[in-house]
Amino acid sequence: MANSFGDQLLKAGLVSKDKLNKAKKSKYKQQKSDKKNKDRAANETAELARKAVAGKTARDRELNLQQKEAAERKAIQAQVRQLIEMNRLSRDGGEVGYNFQEGAVVRKLFVTEDIYDKLGRGLLAIVRFDSGYEVIPSVVAEKIMLRDDACVVCQKDTRADSEEDDLYADYKVPDDLMW
Repeated sequence: MANSFGDQLLKAGLVSKDKLNKAKKSKYKQQKSDKKNKDRAANETAELARKAVAGKTARDRELNLQQKEAAERKAIQAQVRQLIEMNRLSRDGGEVGYNFQEGAVVRKLFVTEDIYDKLGRGLLAIVRFDSGYEVIPSVVAEKIMLRDDACVVCQKDTRADSEEDDLYADYKVPDDLMW
């Protein structure tokens, strides 16, 4: 039984030597290609695993970045809220209506005469707070604008007025002129 099956068939005369060699070669080639396919499959599996890990890492990094940005936005909103709560002026007893523009809509806010005057001179500003509006000092409004400029609804620019006044500073208005 030491003889292989092919040798036994050759001795029995059922197969020629040529066919036997052809069968051995094809068997050898098949085994060799199977080994290559296994290696390829292993490499493909490893590559897929690497791609999956890289994709998961990228998704995790993106998610962490989004969470960090959301936390920063929340912190900025908390800072803005705190600035408004600490510096808002009381409008109780306000009988004078101050009209201001928010986008394309004109809004009306009832304030005291002192606040009305300061709003006109640019010393105070109007900011959006919760579902309403609050009046705060202009200095605080500038700090809020650094954090979130969408919060400040109405702030008069005092620099533009001073430039206009400077243009006509050389011209004297006569004392006897009555308007």
